[in-house]
Amino acid sequence: MERSIKRYLPIFVIPTMAAFAIGFIIPFIMGIWLSFCEFTTVTDATFVGISNYIKAIQDAIFLHSFWYTALFAVVSLVVINVIAFLLALALTQNMRGTNLFRTVFFMPNLIGGIVLGYIWQLIFNGILAPYGKALALNEWYGFVGLVILVAWQQIGYMMIIYIAGLQSIPGDVNEAAAIDGANGITRLFKITIPMMMPSITICTFLSITNGFKLFDQNLSLTAGEPSKLSEMMAMNIYQTFFGRVGWEGVGQAKAVIFFLIVVGIGLIQLRMTRSKEVQQ
Repeated sequence: MERSIKRYLPIFVIPTMAAFAIGFIIPFIMGIWLSFCEFTTVTDATFVGISNYIKAIQDAIFLHSFWYTALFAVVSLVVINVIAFLLALALTQNMRGTNLFRTVFFMPNLIGGIVLGYIWQLIFNGILAPYGKALALNEWYGFVGLVILVAWQQIGYMMIIYIAGLQSIPGDVNEAAAIDGANGITRLFKITIPMMMPSITICTFLSITNGFKLFDQNLSLTAGEPSKLSEMMAMNIYQTFFGRVGWEGVGQAKAVIFFLIVVGIGLIQLRMTRSKEVQQ
């Protein structure tokens, strides 16, 4: 059996690796190369060194979008995971209709980001209109709107992951703690949360990376208004690359910087949360 696997392994591996190389590795390497070039197409690239990176770092709007995105990622991380965890706790109790509630809470995740952005734009502007306000008048209105929108969309998805984690905790552990006199709060912080760390690791990683990579909802909800002050990093890169003639290389440099930031934050977060995981 092992000989057969080794013999036919290339037949299955080579097509997959070829597709991965064509669809990811080659474009990724070309993207890094183009970040050091001036170009309009990939065939007329001219090497200019690190000048694109210097322009990217000196772009005040790009720096603003970084801090705006970082703050959004942190706030949305806390809001999404706290509410999702509390819902998971509630929906793993012995109560009727839990499957219905799980389905209802998960449904917003099935709606596309562009559609959600336009729907919530109508809702928020309708709420603000009687006060003479609008999302496009203040970047912090857009910030709060984006947090609410993303939380509404992603809470149900994270809730499902937390429910799976809660259901994997052996029941006799909590029973033994209850017999020993531990109350509900003590069991939550001393048993449930430590044993839920694998699920928390997954959810926090998804939340923080999704927060940094947010694009669709930003485009449809605020479109960067007013004056690009509600523009997040992904949208800023898009607008630089496609909206400013001669700045394609700078847009590519911003994309590389963006990639390094997201990877770095993701690795730090994984290391921090995995170090707290316990064996069940």
